[in-house]
Amino acid sequence: MNVNLTPNDLSHVVAADRAHVWHHLTQHKPYETIDPRVIVEGRGMKVWDATGKEYIDAVSGGVWTVNVGYGRETIADAVRDQLVKMNFFGGSMGSVPGALFAEKLLEKMPGMSRVYYSNSGSEANEKAFKMVRQISQRFHGGKKWKILYRDRDYHGTTIACLGAGGQDERGALYGPFPDGFVRVPHCLEYRKQWEDLSGEEYGRRAADAIEEVILREGPDTVGAICLEPVTAGGGVIVPPEGYWPRVQEICRKYDILLHIDEVVCGLGRTGTWFGYQNWGVEPDFVTMAKGVASGYAAISCTVTTEKVFEMFKDDASDPLSYFRDISTFGGCTAGPAAALENMRIIEDEGLLENCLAMGERLMGNLAALKEKHAVVGDVRGKGLFCGAELVADRETKQPVEEKKAQAVVAAAMARGVIIGCTNRSLPGMNTTLCLSPALIATPAEIDRITDAIDGALTEVFG
Repeated sequence: MNVNLTPNDLSHVVAADRAHVWHHLTQHKPYETIDPRVIVEGRGMKVWDATGKEYIDAVSGGVWTVNVGYGRETIADAVRDQLVKMNFFGGSMGSVPGALFAEKLLEKMPGMSRVYYSNSGSEANEKAFKMVRQISQRFHGGKKWKILYRDRDYHGTTIACLGAGGQDERGALYGPFPDGFVRVPHCLEYRKQWEDLSGEEYGRRAADAIEEVILREGPDTVGAICLEPVTAGGGVIVPPEGYWPRVQEICRKYDILLHIDEVVCGLGRTGTWFGYQNWGVEPDFVTMAKGVASGYAAISCTVTTEKVFEMFKDDASDPLSYFRDISTFGGCTAGPAAALENMRIIEDEGLLENCLAMGERLMGNLAALKEKHAVVGDVRGKGLFCGAELVADRETKQPVEEKKAQAVVAAAMARGVIIGCTNRSLPGMNTTLCLSPALIATPAEIDRITDAIDGALTEVFG
């Protein structure tokens, strides 16, 4: 594709951005002397900035979102056609795309039966938290109100979601947080908490640590546990075998609702429709956002079982019995219209299968980089969701300086490839390179991504 841009074509746009836009996750002091980067176009796996520079995007929009790639005209057409016909009505009423997408989505989620729409992953998780608290009040006399969450996991940016987040730097300066959110240990085998165990035994022991917290808090006080199927921003952590079956067993033993946060892993990222399906888990809540419409429209979903849903319609005479919540933009029809076409593309183009094949290639390439560069301490991932943790010493697993990990990201970008790195997570340990290329990735694009990382590692570490 030819992009006819010159450095001055969009000078006014860049100036307006610099003067007026407050960017996410960004320290703006440098923009007093340099221009912010403005992305103006995308096609497939490539994006172009305002200077005309081309990049391969290996993080799907920077935050693991654009699963089917850029420039999908059929999604844009579906959104446009729906908006002209009916753009919005509050979620107390239904819509055609809302009904049809819910039906299509639930076909991919055996055991789940209801879809509650909102517009962001944070909001989807908030809905689940509120449902747990309402169930506590109506069916457990106000007990079973605590919600467990895992160290290193992330569930959103609202105050409650930060309170349920296991990444201390993200929550720093935003407390105090609401009561009732209780942390459980992580399950990253690379940084072992139980030195004498490995593999499936380690996975079961990490899950047993959850039971220990439940017994400490009192099983009659714990209503739910919220977990990512694969931890994302906390270091791309794939739980060891044995972990998820034991978690399910514990939840059933103590009548604790299992909430799986699929905001990152959902809609194909791990090579299955949802990450939890890799381990045969049967959740009570599943939340999702990012890849649901691949960023072509804002949408999130809180999906529940019929058992959960029935608890909010058992007594029509009680004005407090139903779920008295609304998300204004959960009533937008663009989201489910885009999501329907997004799902069709994943199915028709065999993107789940491609995700598995390209994920295997990516992990193989990362393993080769580990052999070549001593600074790569561990590589891990599932499907097209992979990470490489950088360490100064493989024996002690001492992390590299965070600024050097960021320098690798910058060096890769200079080579025309956008990669990510954990940040604002665990102090001093934000050193895992993060990769989540679109599910359409080709072998050549995967190789270009890892070639750029290879060059960046050599530049920064020698």
